[in-house]
Amino acid sequence: MKIKLGLPKGSLQQATFQLFKKAGYTLSVSERSYFPHVDDPEISCLLIRAQEMARYVQDGVLDVGLTGKDWILEHGASVKEVASLLYAKAGFRPVRWVLAVPANSRIRKVGDLEGKRVATELVQYTKRYLRERGVKAVVEFSWGATEVKPPTLADAIVELTETGTTIKAHNLRIVETILESTTVLIANRESWKDPAKKEKIQNLALLLQAAIEAEHKVGLKMNVPQKAMESVLAVLPALHTPTVSPLSDEGWCSVEVILAEKDARDLIPQLKRKGASGIFEYPLNKLVY
Repeated sequence: MKIKLGLPKGSLQQATFQLFKKAGYTLSVSERSYFPHVDDPEISCLLIRAQEMARYVQDGVLDVGLTGKDWILEHGASVKEVASLLYAKAGFRPVRWVLAVPANSRIRKVGDLEGKRVATELVQYTKRYLRERGVKAVVEFSWGATEVKPPTLADAIVELTETGTTIKAHNLRIVETILESTTVLIANRESWKDPAKKEKIQNLALLLQAAIEAEHKVGLKMNVPQKAMESVLAVLPALHTPTVSPLSDEGWCSVEVILAEKDARDLIPQLKRKGASGIFEYPLNKLVY
């Protein structure tokens, strides 16, 4: 049994490869190849643009793939959404499709687009969004460089952004967000009915989600004398409760906790002052709840 996995080519590629590395899979690909190698004999990979992924998974060309929720909605693809994976090119957060206009435009709300021209790559979703709000506008496909089109080539754009920096850099103003999107692991519906493939896909989803959950978290381990235990535990955050194990030295325990990485820098000096010793911090690759 082997599953055919589609990986996003383009802006998400590097972040995806890094995520798979944390999940336990090593991916490698030469500069001009579209067929990455993965150190799992039950997976074969193909690089393809996220915009096309849902269609190929729907049609069974691929068993499973990673794409954006936006592109599933754009194509109306009939696929099994296995897991939402909150990561993007610039970080671990959703991306937004925003309606934007020149800073000095009179367009202040969606209704002001009546009779106007809108440029976007997300054509079908944008048309539906406007139609549902009773707005008649010309929505045109943009082949790229969408931010430079207003006001000469379009009155407004619907464009993807993570931070809004590029929008502002082109002297554009965001009117509203029309869609938030995250990366989704999707499966072909027939492949999902195959018990062996389904289990493999579920295992992949579990490990990818575990890698995302571990992001920006660390583990702390320390030795604590029994007499200082109460004061040490009082300052320790944890997913549930710290793990406390007795040591061979009488009166001492080992304490272990998982916490946000940003909290560790302030917490370690406190722990030292309260009597903990042998404190060490370690990174996490995967965290399964």
